[in-house]
Amino acid sequence: MKFRELSIGGAFEITPQQHGDPRGMFMEWYRFDHLAEVVGHPLKLAQANLSVSQRGVVRGIHFADVPRGQAKYVTCVRGAVLDVIVDIRVGSPTFGRWEGVRLDDLDRRAVYLPEGMGHGFCALTDDATLSYICSETYNPAAEHAVHPLDPDLDIDWPADVPLLSARDDAAPSLADATASGLLPDYAACIEFTESLRVT
Repeated sequence: MKFRELSIGGAFEITPQQHGDPRGMFMEWYRFDHLAEVVGHPLKLAQANLSVSQRGVVRGIHFADVPRGQAKYVTCVRGAVLDVIVDIRVGSPTFGRWEGVRLDDLDRRAVYLPEGMGHGFCALTDDATLSYICSETYNPAAEHAVHPLDPDLDIDWPADVPLLSARDDAAPSLADATASGLLPDYAACIEFTESLRVT
């Protein structure tokens, strides 16, 4: 299992080692001890989600209030997606920057994003299926979104006509979310992460 830190500090791409023979394939797609060694604390497993999307569907950019936030460990078990992590932490040196990682059922990579970051993806195939584990359970009152087609983010979505949910289509721009105080504070996110190291 190889870890590569992305350009947005605290987010990682994980490449598993696949073991194949004529019968099929086996791999470890998540190891709590390996992740904890890299990020400095274990990932609390509170909820596991499965998402199925048709080609051209864009979901996101979603995030949760910090504290408590919601860290995610995401992999694609069928098809392919462009997984996108956005730094929406106000005061971060990489605020407003995004990075995309292709997740598919060939290389079987995963991504880890800590609390306070925005997350979204675009389905590159029909029935693209994401499996992801989260550090906190879903809390509608603490869940928010930034519009995925915001020109200030300028995300290069690989879809001719991105298909959005009504919720995502009604989400505010990054500038509006910032002005309204909706976005997580970078210092608060770092402080929260440090508190996880202690405990």
